[in-house]
Amino acid sequence: MIRRIKFTSIPVHDQDAALDFYTSKLGFRVMTDQPLGEQRWIELRIPGADTRVVLYTPPGQEDRVGTPSNVVFASDDVRATFRQLAERGVKFIAEPEEQPWGTFATFSDPDGNQFVLSSRH
Repeated sequence: MIRRIKFTSIPVHDQDAALDFYTSKLGFRVMTDQPLGEQRWIELRIPGADTRVVLYTPPGQEDRVGTPSNVVFASDDVRATFRQLAERGVKFIAEPEEQPWGTFATFSDPDGNQFVLSSRH
């Protein structure tokens, strides 16, 4: 049976810029960085998480780059993470907001992909 999500792919135009952002700004760790056709297969691990992130755009799907994502990153303290990431230069589209289900903020990567940072509530 299915046990977990192994990875989710984030479409990017510039893999080097994306790799720098996800490692230096978000703190992800490189698991794999190897050639794959005209691109590279770059697989990153989020510290403390099982799910990995892949920085790769399937050929013909370049129009997905720079769009809102269905990926939601979890944080125990959204406000503290917001401050830490903002200090590292992460661009937030929306500051932390309280909702009955928890706290969330929205940020983007250098390609304009948008993500939600949410509490675990």
